[in-house]
Amino acid sequence: MKNNNIEVGRYLVSPMTKPQDDGSFSASVSIRSGRGMASVDRVMRFAPQFASRRAALRYATAEGLAWARAH
Repeated sequence: MKNNNIEVGRYLVSPMTKPQDDGSFSASVSIRSGRGMASVDRVMRFAPQFASRRAALRYATAEGLAWARAH
């Protein structure tokens, strides 16, 4: 699997996709900060379904980057 991690300041943004039974794809993103016992991992799962893995990945990336830049 391709590593899609993107560093934004103190955050590591990791967009992800998951194939669904109907052939569509769901999107989610993990946003990590800190290290070791002081680390925090936020995971956001998005409601829209996408026709392609690429579209889902693009959406998750955009949402994750927007969140990281705003915080």
